[in-house]
Amino acid sequence: MKIAFLTTDNRDPFREYDKEIPWFGTAPEALLQGFADLPEVEVHVLGCTQRPMKSPEKLAANIFFHSLHVPKRGWMRTGYQGCIRAIRQRLKKIRPDIVHGQGTERECGISAIFSGYPSVLTIHGNMKAVAQVKKSPPLSFYWLAARLEAFTIPRVNGVICISNYTRELVEAKARKTWVVPNAVDASFFQLEPRPISPPRILCVGNVDERKNQNAFIRAMDAIHHAGKFELHFLGRVSRDHPYGREFFELVEARPWCHYDGFVDRAGLRDRLSQASGLVLPSLEDNCPMVVLEAMAAGVPVAAARVGGVPDLVAHGETGLLFDPLDARAMASAMETLLTEVGSSNAVHAKQIARLRFHPQVIARRHVEIYEEVLTAR
Repeated sequence: MKIAFLTTDNRDPFREYDKEIPWFGTAPEALLQGFADLPEVEVHVLGCTQRPMKSPEKLAANIFFHSLHVPKRGWMRTGYQGCIRAIRQRLKKIRPDIVHGQGTERECGISAIFSGYPSVLTIHGNMKAVAQVKKSPPLSFYWLAARLEAFTIPRVNGVICISNYTRELVEAKARKTWVVPNAVDASFFQLEPRPISPPRILCVGNVDERKNQNAFIRAMDAIHHAGKFELHFLGRVSRDHPYGREFFELVEARPWCHYDGFVDRAGLRDRLSQASGLVLPSLEDNCPMVVLEAMAAGVPVAAARVGGVPDLVAHGETGLLFDPLDARAMASAMETLLTEVGSSNAVHAKQIARLRFHPQVIARRHVEIYEEVLTAR
């Protein structure tokens, strides 16, 4: 089977045009790990960039890479028409059996439906839901992305939903849906955490209203005592944004709060190996990778009972769930996380994660879906 895999080459949005090795979102990269172990498939990864770059021809023995240069005028301002044309032209040479678009945030989803081949779409972030939470104004990025998403969903042969939350949002418009969680980088399953003292709790995610870090910090005031635990925040944040300024004011006023900046996957693995727990207080989330990665690593997890998170975490069995609008609930979950209950949940979570989120498991399920689509046609 020959698969065309449309995803974002992150060298472009992060303006890392000097790098020769492409890198992708955490979930797509983990899925590609799984495909690399399936010799019966041939995968062609296509990524558009606004500048020409040196790139490898292959990412693995059975995975080819195609970097497509698309001038700036061919991106969102024209409905990604340049990306659509560039991808369509390359696909005429590749002649895949099926095209898989990764996400509706940028060009991948809409390029899949105009590819001329059977297509499926994975929704990683629900653009309509994100735009609503962020209260995105007309013509802003998320406002436009939400409308492209609405146009794309009915036109693919099926939508791979990474949670039941996503399925509920799209099933009325989609021709067919499947629920398949994200794959987790295999290296996280190899971690054996050795927590340091005082206990270190990680909160990972870009700092903004949707991720709800500021309310979480205030909630911890009720239970924190000297030396009881440390909160370490990882992610991007801007002091120019009111929420970011408030975040730094809260952190700098509390010696037990630390902002450690953005870390890559290797850095996150190092942090998880020393952590006593991970907390995610989001107001909206689909299938947060950091929750899956912590579970795979055997690190206790407490997360907001929102969106697709309850699909991943079984309360009291593989982690803890709480109401992110209730300060007492967040504080109570933190206290429980630091007990033996949190540790026993983490042991069970690691076992479940290997069965549900390992790259080989998820890759095989994707091949089954591709075969189902092609058989139906």
